Amino acid sequence: MEFLNQLLNQIVELAILLCEYTGVLVIAVSSVRGIIDYIKGNPQTRLNLAKGMAMGLEFKVGSEILRTVVVREVQEIFIVASIIALRALLTFLIHWEIKNEERNGSSGGSSEKAGK
Repeated sequence: MEFLNQLLNQIVELAILLCEYTGVLVIAVSSVRGIIDYIKGNPQTRLNLAKGMAMGLEFKVGSEILRTVVVREVQEIFIVASIIALRALLTFLIHWEIKNEERNGSSGGSSEKAGK
């Protein structure tokens, strides 16, 4: 039984690392893309950057959820729950901004084209 417990811990730790690194990679790539889009003057820069950040945060939240599998103490549960809550709040705010940007971008984009 101890072997299975250790195996589970190793699998979960590997999955946590994979999610963490994937989240960091997605955020980094989105940031570089955002810089390039900003330099080029792409009007979708904010929207694309927000979508990339949201996707990266989703991976980071996934890693925190996986972390709850190997938590052993009540204090660790509160810490992990706090991290999940903060990241979920950030994700919610970014999704809210994406919706507003899409709404403003679609109405603003058609008026820009009409003005040209």
